[in-house]
Amino acid sequence: MAEFIMELNDEQKEVRDWIHGFAADVMRPAAAEWDEREETPWPVIQEAAKIGIYSLDFYAQQYFDPTGLGIPMAMEELFWGDAGIALSIVGTGLAAVGVLANGTEEQIGTWVPQMYGDADDVKVAAFCSSEPDAGSDVASMRTRAVYDEAKDEWVINGTKTWATNGGIANVHVVVASVDAELGSKGHASFIVPPNTPGLSQGQKFQKHGIRASHTAEVVLEDVRIPGNCLLGGKEKLDERLARARERAKAGGGERVKNAAMATFEASRPAVGAMAVGTARAAYEEALEYARTREQFGRPIIDNQGVAFQLADMRTSIDAARLLVWRASWMAVNGRPFTAAEGSQSKLFASETAKKVTAQAIQILGGNGFTREYPVERMHRDAAIYTIFEGTSEIQRLVIARTLSGMPIR
Repeated sequence: MAEFIMELNDEQKEVRDWIHGFAADVMRPAAAEWDEREETPWPVIQEAAKIGIYSLDFYAQQYFDPTGLGIPMAMEELFWGDAGIALSIVGTGLAAVGVLANGTEEQIGTWVPQMYGDADDVKVAAFCSSEPDAGSDVASMRTRAVYDEAKDEWVINGTKTWATNGGIANVHVVVASVDAELGSKGHASFIVPPNTPGLSQGQKFQKHGIRASHTAEVVLEDVRIPGNCLLGGKEKLDERLARARERAKAGGGERVKNAAMATFEASRPAVGAMAVGTARAAYEEALEYARTREQFGRPIIDNQGVAFQLADMRTSIDAARLLVWRASWMAVNGRPFTAAEGSQSKLFASETAKKVTAQAIQILGGNGFTREYPVERMHRDAAIYTIFEGTSEIQRLVIARTLSGMPIR
């Protein structure tokens, strides 16, 4: 087990500086344009692919870092560059992780490369789980997958929402219910190959922030996919469903639900790291402005009201990063989240990002309220962190119920 440390090693620092250079030189100059266009920044994704940042290999290397700090370090630097473009770059990883976690070796080898394409022809993938009536309440999922044994095909019907890259993806990973009575344990994940009839893009959302990231509904109408597109295979699914039914009969349903929630708990520190990156970017802009902006014959940082705000901003950012790093280390090293440490990190970091970006606007005054300065965009982007991957209210619920021993539904 790797020791928990609070400093990156030389190799990690080298990777961090490499990502930071890409964020500073490629992402930031393009950020305002793609925010205004509200379109996927394909040229930037292609540049990321050329140097190896947009690839499965890169994320695998960070994920398997035994210290647990690879992913949060990478997320912080990319989202320091720009949250919307960064989400376009990392969004495919959500679908790739879904295949890596549940798929067979053959499925991984077949579909993951098609998610990324190559530097000359980049592709994206979409992970489709949330629904109009089933966001935090995953057990209420209505999308259904029915097995047609005669044709060895699955037939999927339903509507997914809030899908990053939804409708424009080369490969969609869709979570659907195969046994509604089992709630979340009756779900399975499916690959929908490119150009499959019946899958279409629904509403594309015009968002408050992260506008360079494509977010849309995905509509599935009698979508037929080969039997081998069920991640993990039919035999494994049947065995899992049989165990779930037996446990439900024995009264183990709540324990099953808690195990499902634990999976979300382990992924939340990465979102916390994204929030830390955005908060840090806004803080640095505000600090530089306060050092150079003069009023009444002196820099405004000499005013206690401004200086104390900056002190609070930096303290909150450092505290958020430490919570994220702790949870990331615990997840990689198999330490149980006995106090919902994953939710703690996501809650504090996301709330910090909203507060710090608002403070940055205040320090810049009227300039901060204009699009001439990036803190306005950062403030809009920060709003998403308290919403996706579980709202702040859900995080508090998970933490409270974990501490009290109450079941997490």
